[in-house]
Amino acid sequence: MTTTPQDPETSLADRMRAAVPRMRRRLPGGVADAPAQVLRQLADELERSAEPERWDRYGNGGPVEQLEQQVAELLGKPAAAMFPSGIMAQQAALRVWSDRAGSRRVAIPELSHLLHHELDGPRLLHDLRYEWLTTGPAVPTADDLAAIAGPLGAVLFELPLREAAFLLPSWDELVAFSTACRDRGVPLHLDGARLWESTPALGHDLAEVAALADTVYVSFYKGLGGLAGAVLAGPGDVVAEATQWRKRLGGTLYTLLPYAVSALRGLRTELPRMGDYHTRACEFAEKLSARGVQVHPLVPHTNAFRLYAGQPVDQIFERVVALMEREQLMLTGGWAPAELPGSSWTEFVVGPETMGWDPDEAVDALVGLLRP
Repeated sequence: MTTTPQDPETSLADRMRAAVPRMRRRLPGGVADAPAQVLRQLADELERSAEPERWDRYGNGGPVEQLEQQVAELLGKPAAAMFPSGIMAQQAALRVWSDRAGSRRVAIPELSHLLHHELDGPRLLHDLRYEWLTTGPAVPTADDLAAIAGPLGAVLFELPLREAAFLLPSWDELVAFSTACRDRGVPLHLDGARLWESTPALGHDLAEVAALADTVYVSFYKGLGGLAGAVLAGPGDVVAEATQWRKRLGGTLYTLLPYAVSALRGLRTELPRMGDYHTRACEFAEKLSARGVQVHPLVPHTNAFRLYAGQPVDQIFERVVALMEREQLMLTGGWAPAELPGSSWTEFVVGPETMGWDPDEAVDALVGLLRP
Protein backbone atom coordinates (compact mmCIF):
# COMPACT_ATOMS: atom_id res chain seq x y z
CA MET A 1 0.00 0.00 0.00
CA THR A 2 1.38 3.39 -0.97
CA THR A 3 1.02 6.45 1.22
CA THR A 4 1.05 10.12 0.37
CA PRO A 5 3.73 12.22 2.10
CA GLN A 6 2.21 14.42 4.79
CA ASP A 7 2.35 18.18 4.66
CA PRO A 8 4.59 19.14 7.60
CA GLU A 9 2.12 21.91 8.43
CA THR A 10 -0.75 19.43 8.85
CA SER A 11 -1.32 18.74 12.54
CA LEU A 12 -1.78 15.25 13.92
CA ALA A 13 -5.31 16.18 14.97
CA ASP A 14 -6.12 17.27 11.41
CA ARG A 15 -4.68 14.04 10.03
CA MET A 16 -6.76 12.04 12.50
CA ARG A 17 -9.96 13.84 11.51
CA ALA A 18 -9.21 13.22 7.84
CA ALA A 19 -8.55 9.53 8.45
CA VAL A 20 -11.60 8.74 10.62
CA PRO A 21 -14.14 8.33 7.78
CA ARG A 22 -11.93 5.69 6.14
CA MET A 23 -11.67 3.40 9.16
CA ARG A 24 -12.50 -0.23 8.50
CA ARG A 25 -12.32 -1.02 12.22
CA ARG A 26 -12.41 0.99 15.43
CA LEU A 27 -11.77 0.02 19.03
CA PRO A 28 -12.94 3.04 21.11
CA GLY A 29 -16.29 4.75 21.40
CA GLY A 30 -19.43 4.73 19.34
CA VAL A 31 -20.18 3.80 15.78
CA ALA A 32 -18.93 6.32 13.22
CA ASP A 33 -21.40 5.67 10.41
CA ALA A 34 -21.46 7.87 7.34
CA PRO A 35 -23.95 10.78 7.46
CA ALA A 36 -26.25 9.27 4.82
CA GLN A 37 -26.44 6.00 6.75
CA VAL A 38 -27.21 7.79 10.02
CA LEU A 39 -29.99 9.82 8.43
CA ARG A 40 -31.55 6.69 6.94
CA GLN A 41 -31.48 5.09 10.39
CA LEU A 42 -33.21 8.15 11.84
CA ALA A 43 -35.94 7.94 9.22
CA ASP A 44 -36.58 4.36 10.35
CA GLU A 45 -36.50 5.45 14.01
CA LEU A 46 -39.04 8.18 13.31
CA GLU A 47 -41.50 5.49 12.24
CA ARG A 48 -41.23 4.04 15.74
CA SER A 49 -42.17 7.32 17.39
CA ALA A 50 -45.61 8.09 18.80
CA GLU A 51 -46.40 10.66 16.10
CA PRO A 52 -44.22 9.96 13.06
CA GLU A 53 -46.17 12.37 10.86
CA ARG A 54 -45.95 15.33 13.22
CA TRP A 55 -43.18 17.94 13.38
CA ASP A 56 -42.44 19.84 16.52
CA ARG A 57 -42.72 23.58 16.13
CA TYR A 58 -40.32 25.61 18.25
CA GLY A 59 -39.90 22.62 20.53
CA ASN A 60 -43.59 21.88 20.99
CA GLY A 61 -45.15 18.55 19.99
CA GLY A 62 -43.92 15.65 17.90
CA PRO A 63 -40.86 13.58 18.88
CA VAL A 64 -39.54 16.45 21.02
CA GLU A 65 -42.54 16.21 23.32
CA GLN A 66 -42.23 12.42 23.38
CA LEU A 67 -38.57 12.69 24.33
CA GLU A 68 -39.25 15.21 27.09
CA GLN A 69 -41.94 12.99 28.58
CA GLN A 70 -39.74 9.90 28.41
CA VAL A 71 -36.77 11.61 30.07
CA ALA A 72 -38.95 13.16 32.77
CA GLU A 73 -40.27 9.68 33.56
CA LEU A 74 -36.80 8.09 33.56
CA LEU A 75 -35.49 10.77 35.92
CA GLY A 76 -38.61 10.91 38.08
CA LYS A 77 -39.01 14.64 37.56
CA PRO A 78 -42.29 16.50 36.96
CA ALA A 79 -41.08 18.38 33.88
CA ALA A 80 -38.38 18.34 31.22
CA ALA A 81 -37.43 20.55 28.28
CA MET A 82 -35.15 19.90 25.33
CA PHE A 83 -32.28 22.26 24.53
CA PRO A 84 -30.00 22.22 21.47
CA SER A 85 -26.93 22.01 23.73
CA GLY A 86 -25.99 21.14 27.26
CA ILE A 87 -24.07 24.39 27.63
CA MET A 88 -27.29 26.31 27.09
CA ALA A 89 -29.35 24.02 29.32
CA GLN A 90 -27.01 24.31 32.28
CA GLN A 91 -26.49 28.04 31.98
CA ALA A 92 -30.27 28.48 31.87
CA ALA A 93 -30.77 26.32 34.96
CA LEU A 94 -28.09 28.12 36.97
CA ARG A 95 -29.42 31.50 35.88
CA VAL A 96 -32.91 30.60 37.12
CA TRP A 97 -31.66 29.32 40.46
CA SER A 98 -29.32 32.26 41.03
CA ASP A 99 -32.05 34.79 40.13
CA ARG A 100 -34.39 33.18 42.62
CA ALA A 101 -31.77 33.13 45.36
CA GLY A 102 -30.62 36.68 44.68
CA SER A 103 -27.02 35.47 44.54
CA ARG A 104 -24.78 34.94 41.53
CA ARG A 105 -22.37 32.76 43.53
CA VAL A 106 -22.37 29.18 42.23
CA ALA A 107 -20.31 26.40 43.82
CA ILE A 108 -18.67 24.12 41.25
CA PRO A 109 -15.58 21.89 40.97
CA GLU A 110 -12.53 23.65 39.57
CA LEU A 111 -12.47 21.01 36.80
CA SER A 112 -16.08 21.73 35.80
CA HIS A 113 -17.02 21.91 32.13
CA LEU A 114 -18.28 25.45 32.77
CA LEU A 115 -14.77 26.60 33.58
CA HIS A 116 -12.85 24.73 30.91
CA HIS A 117 -15.00 24.49 27.79
CA GLU A 118 -17.44 27.41 27.62
CA LEU A 119 -15.25 30.44 26.82
CA ASP A 120 -16.26 32.11 30.09
CA GLY A 121 -19.88 32.19 28.89
CA PRO A 122 -21.57 31.72 32.29
CA ARG A 123 -19.78 34.80 33.66
CA LEU A 124 -20.08 36.98 30.56
CA LEU A 125 -23.72 36.16 29.84
CA HIS A 126 -25.14 35.63 33.33
CA ASP A 127 -22.64 37.26 35.69
CA LEU A 128 -22.20 33.97 37.53
CA ARG A 129 -19.40 33.98 40.10
CA TYR A 130 -17.69 30.74 40.91
CA GLU A 131 -16.78 29.28 44.26
CA TRP A 132 -14.61 26.20 43.90
CA LEU A 133 -15.77 23.11 45.72
CA THR A 134 -12.52 21.31 44.86
CA THR A 135 -9.29 21.94 43.01
CA GLY A 136 -7.67 19.31 40.85
CA PRO A 137 -8.92 15.76 40.27
CA ALA A 138 -11.11 15.40 43.35
CA VAL A 139 -14.82 14.64 43.64
CA PRO A 140 -16.63 17.16 45.90
CA THR A 141 -17.82 16.14 49.36
CA ALA A 142 -20.19 17.62 51.91
CA ASP A 143 -17.16 18.97 53.79
CA ASP A 144 -16.06 20.84 50.65
CA LEU A 145 -19.46 22.51 50.48
CA ALA A 146 -19.34 23.41 54.18
CA ALA A 147 -16.00 25.16 53.62
CA ILE A 148 -17.68 27.74 51.33
CA ALA A 149 -19.16 30.46 53.53
CA GLY A 150 -21.99 32.82 52.64
CA PRO A 151 -25.06 32.61 50.42
CA LEU A 152 -25.03 30.58 47.22
CA GLY A 153 -27.34 30.72 44.24
CA ALA A 154 -26.79 27.06 43.35
CA VAL A 155 -24.40 24.13 43.62
CA LEU A 156 -23.31 22.07 40.61
CA PHE A 157 -22.17 18.46 40.89
CA GLU A 158 -20.79 16.76 37.76
CA LEU A 159 -21.52 13.03 37.43
CA PRO A 160 -18.96 11.76 36.57
CA LEU A 161 -16.22 14.40 36.84
CA ARG A 162 -14.89 13.96 33.31
CA GLU A 163 -11.69 16.02 33.68
CA ALA A 164 -10.71 13.87 36.67
CA ALA A 165 -10.79 10.63 34.62
CA PHE A 166 -14.57 10.15 34.91
CA LEU A 167 -14.57 9.83 38.69
CA LEU A 168 -17.76 9.29 40.69
CA PRO A 169 -18.49 9.62 44.39
CA SER A 170 -19.75 6.63 46.31
CA TRP A 171 -23.51 6.48 46.74
CA ASP A 172 -23.23 7.41 50.42
CA GLU A 173 -21.02 10.39 49.56
CA LEU A 174 -23.53 11.59 46.98
CA VAL A 175 -26.42 11.25 49.42
CA ALA A 176 -24.47 13.17 52.06
CA PHE A 177 -23.69 15.95 49.57
CA SER A 178 -27.35 16.21 48.58
CA THR A 179 -28.41 16.31 52.21
CA ALA A 180 -25.89 19.09 52.92
CA CYS A 181 -27.35 21.17 50.08
CA ARG A 182 -30.90 20.74 51.32
CA ASP A 183 -29.95 21.46 54.93
CA ARG A 184 -28.35 24.67 53.70
CA GLY A 185 -31.33 25.57 51.52
CA VAL A 186 -29.33 25.80 48.29
CA PRO A 187 -30.52 24.07 45.10
CA LEU A 188 -28.39 21.23 43.76
CA HIS A 189 -28.00 20.90 39.99
CA LEU A 190 -26.55 17.73 38.48
CA ASP A 191 -24.34 18.04 35.42
CA GLY A 192 -25.37 14.67 34.05
CA ALA A 193 -23.69 14.83 30.66
CA ARG A 194 -22.75 11.19 31.31
CA LEU A 195 -25.40 10.32 33.86
CA TRP A 196 -26.56 7.39 31.73
CA GLU A 197 -23.08 5.87 32.07
CA SER A 198 -22.90 6.48 35.84
CA THR A 199 -25.72 4.37 37.24
CA PRO A 200 -24.03 0.94 37.00
CA ALA A 201 -21.22 1.90 39.39
CA LEU A 202 -23.50 3.96 41.66
CA GLY A 203 -25.77 0.92 42.01
CA HIS A 204 -28.96 2.99 41.78
CA ASP A 205 -31.30 3.76 38.92
CA LEU A 206 -31.68 7.07 37.13
CA ALA A 207 -34.69 8.21 39.16
CA GLU A 208 -32.96 7.43 42.46
CA VAL A 209 -29.91 9.45 41.44
CA ALA A 210 -31.97 12.35 40.08
CA ALA A 211 -34.06 12.45 43.25
CA LEU A 212 -31.00 13.74 45.09
CA ALA A 213 -30.95 16.93 42.98
CA ASP A 214 -33.34 19.77 42.25
CA THR A 215 -32.53 19.92 38.54
CA VAL A 216 -30.70 17.52 36.24
CA TYR A 217 -29.19 17.95 32.78
CA VAL A 218 -28.60 14.96 30.51
CA SER A 219 -26.86 14.78 27.13
CA PHE A 220 -27.69 12.65 24.10
CA TYR A 221 -24.65 12.72 21.83
CA LYS A 222 -22.09 11.09 24.14
CA GLY A 223 -22.94 7.64 25.45
CA LEU A 224 -26.28 7.51 23.66
CA GLY A 225 -24.77 8.35 20.28
CA GLY A 226 -27.31 11.02 19.31
CA LEU A 227 -26.70 13.86 16.88
CA ALA A 228 -26.79 16.62 19.52
CA GLY A 229 -29.07 18.03 22.17
CA ALA A 230 -29.85 17.86 25.85
CA VAL A 231 -32.75 17.87 28.29
CA LEU A 232 -33.14 19.82 31.51
CA ALA A 233 -35.45 18.16 34.05
CA GLY A 234 -36.83 19.45 37.33
CA PRO A 235 -39.81 21.28 38.86
CA GLY A 236 -42.33 22.54 36.33
CA ASP A 237 -41.94 26.22 37.18
CA VAL A 238 -38.14 26.07 37.05
CA VAL A 239 -38.12 24.26 33.71
CA ALA A 240 -40.66 26.73 32.29
CA GLU A 241 -38.50 29.65 33.36
CA ALA A 242 -35.41 27.97 31.89
CA THR A 243 -37.16 27.68 28.52
CA GLN A 244 -37.54 31.47 28.53
CA TRP A 245 -33.76 31.65 28.74
CA ARG A 246 -33.56 29.07 25.97
CA LYS A 247 -35.42 31.49 23.74
CA ARG A 248 -33.37 34.50 24.86
CA LEU A 249 -30.19 32.57 24.05
CA GLY A 250 -31.42 31.63 20.58
CA GLY A 251 -32.08 27.98 21.35
CA THR A 252 -35.78 27.70 20.60
CA LEU A 253 -35.25 26.44 17.06
CA TYR A 254 -38.01 26.07 14.47
CA THR A 255 -37.62 22.31 14.85
CA LEU A 256 -35.46 20.00 16.95
CA LEU A 257 -36.92 16.86 15.38
CA PRO A 258 -33.71 15.21 14.03
CA TYR A 259 -31.98 15.62 17.39
CA ALA A 260 -35.00 14.32 19.31
CA VAL A 261 -35.34 11.27 17.07
CA SER A 262 -31.66 10.42 17.45
CA ALA A 263 -32.02 10.79 21.23
CA LEU A 264 -35.02 8.45 21.27
CA ARG A 265 -32.97 5.94 19.31
CA GLY A 266 -30.13 6.19 21.81
CA LEU A 267 -32.46 5.67 24.75
CA ARG A 268 -33.87 2.58 23.04
CA THR A 269 -30.64 0.97 21.84
CA GLU A 270 -27.77 2.27 24.01
CA LEU A 271 -29.20 2.96 27.46
CA PRO A 272 -29.85 -0.76 28.13
CA ARG A 273 -26.18 -1.52 27.33
CA MET A 274 -24.57 0.82 29.87
CA GLY A 275 -24.01 -1.96 32.38
CA ASP A 276 -22.25 -4.08 29.75
CA TYR A 277 -20.08 -1.13 28.69
CA HIS A 278 -19.02 -0.52 32.29
CA THR A 279 -18.21 -4.19 32.80
CA ARG A 280 -16.09 -4.25 29.65
CA ALA A 281 -14.25 -1.08 30.69
CA CYS A 282 -13.38 -2.70 34.03
CA GLU A 283 -12.21 -5.83 32.23
CA PHE A 284 -9.98 -3.83 29.88
CA ALA A 285 -8.50 -1.80 32.72
CA GLU A 286 -7.68 -4.93 34.70
CA LYS A 287 -6.07 -6.69 31.73
CA LEU A 288 -4.09 -3.62 30.68
CA SER A 289 -2.83 -3.04 34.21
CA ALA A 290 -1.73 -6.68 34.43
CA ARG A 291 0.31 -6.11 31.26
CA GLY A 292 2.09 -3.12 32.77
CA VAL A 293 -0.01 -0.37 31.16
CA GLN A 294 -1.00 2.47 33.48
CA VAL A 295 -4.73 3.20 33.67
CA HIS A 296 -6.73 5.50 35.92
CA PRO A 297 -8.81 4.72 37.81
CA LEU A 298 -7.73 1.10 38.23
CA VAL A 299 -11.40 0.14 38.43
CA PRO A 300 -13.27 2.51 36.08
CA HIS A 301 -16.30 4.27 37.52
CA THR A 302 -18.05 4.45 34.16
CA ASN A 303 -17.49 3.07 30.66
CA ALA A 304 -14.42 5.30 30.32
CA PHE A 305 -11.00 5.72 31.89
CA ARG A 306 -7.62 7.28 31.21
CA LEU A 307 -4.90 5.37 29.44
CA TYR A 308 -1.25 6.44 29.86
CA ALA A 309 1.81 5.99 27.66
CA GLY A 310 5.43 6.49 28.66
CA GLN A 311 6.08 8.36 25.44
CA PRO A 312 5.85 12.03 24.47
CA VAL A 313 2.61 13.10 22.82
CA ASP A 314 4.11 13.56 19.37
CA GLN A 315 5.48 10.00 19.35
CA ILE A 316 2.40 8.11 20.53
CA PHE A 317 -0.02 10.33 18.59
CA GLU A 318 2.03 9.81 15.43
CA ARG A 319 1.86 6.05 15.94
CA VAL A 320 -1.92 6.18 16.36
CA VAL A 321 -2.47 8.34 13.28
CA ALA A 322 0.01 6.43 11.12
CA LEU A 323 -1.82 3.19 11.95
CA MET A 324 -5.10 4.81 10.96
CA GLU A 325 -3.65 6.02 7.65
CA ARG A 326 -1.81 2.79 6.87
CA GLU A 327 -4.26 0.11 8.01
CA GLN A 328 -7.56 1.96 8.48
CA LEU A 329 -7.48 0.82 12.11
CA MET A 330 -8.26 3.17 15.01
CA LEU A 331 -7.13 2.04 18.46
CA THR A 332 -7.42 5.28 20.47
CA GLY A 333 -8.45 8.88 20.13
CA GLY A 334 -6.18 11.90 20.49
CA TRP A 335 -3.46 12.26 23.11
CA ALA A 336 -2.40 15.00 25.51
CA PRO A 337 0.69 15.63 27.69
CA ALA A 338 0.60 14.02 31.15
CA GLU A 339 2.00 15.60 34.29
CA LEU A 340 5.11 13.42 34.19
CA PRO A 341 7.44 14.85 31.51
CA GLY A 342 7.81 12.60 28.49
CA SER A 343 4.50 10.81 29.08
CA SER A 344 0.99 11.28 27.72
CA TRP A 345 -2.61 10.20 28.21
CA THR A 346 -5.84 9.64 26.33
CA GLU A 347 -9.43 8.93 27.26
CA PHE A 348 -10.56 5.43 26.38
CA VAL A 349 -14.33 5.08 26.03
CA VAL A 350 -16.07 1.73 25.65
CA GLY A 351 -18.99 1.77 23.21
CA PRO A 352 -20.71 -0.30 20.53
CA GLU A 353 -17.59 -0.69 18.41
CA THR A 354 -15.56 -1.87 21.39
CA MET A 355 -17.99 -4.67 22.11
CA GLY A 356 -17.28 -6.19 18.70
CA TRP A 357 -13.68 -6.97 19.74
CA ASP A 358 -12.49 -9.98 21.66
CA PRO A 359 -11.13 -8.47 24.91
CA ASP A 360 -7.77 -10.22 24.71
CA GLU A 361 -7.34 -9.20 21.06
CA ALA A 362 -8.13 -5.61 21.96
CA VAL A 363 -5.69 -5.57 24.88
CA ASP A 364 -2.96 -7.11 22.74
CA ALA A 365 -3.48 -4.39 20.13
CA LEU A 366 -3.32 -1.62 22.75
CA VAL A 367 -0.23 -3.05 24.42
CA GLY A 368 1.46 -3.33 21.04
CA LEU A 369 0.66 0.31 20.39
CA LEU A 370 1.74 1.60 23.79
CA ARG A 371 4.79 -0.61 24.34
CA PRO A 372 6.32 -1.16 20.89
